[in-house]
Amino acid sequence: MEKKIEGLNLEDGEEEGLLLSIDLGFQRPMYEHYLVGSFFTASVVHFPAMKNTMANLWHPLKGVQILDLGTRGYLFRFFYEMDIDRVTKGTP
Repeated sequence: MEKKIEGLNLEDGEEEGLLLSIDLGFQRPMYEHYLVGSFFTASVVHFPAMKNTMANLWHPLKGVQILDLGTRGYLFRFFYEMDIDRVTKGTP
C-alpha cells in the first residue's frame, strides 16, 4: 500500500476541483412523510403490540413503518400524503 501512495503529493500548482451545479428540484425530500412520537405512560410499551394497534387504527393505504428510536421515541413512516394528513388531523 505504501508503494501506491508514494507518488501522491499535494502542491499549490495542482488543478482545482470542478464544481458541478446539480438541480435537486425534481427530487422528493428524504423524510417526506414521517412523524416522531412517544407514548405518555408509566409502564413499558410492548413494541409489537403497539405496532399492530397503530397500523390497525390508522389503516394506511400502503402500510406504516414504525421504528423504535429508544428512550420512548418512535418513528412513523407513511407512504402517502393522504395517510399522514389523516393521522395528524386526529382521524383514524
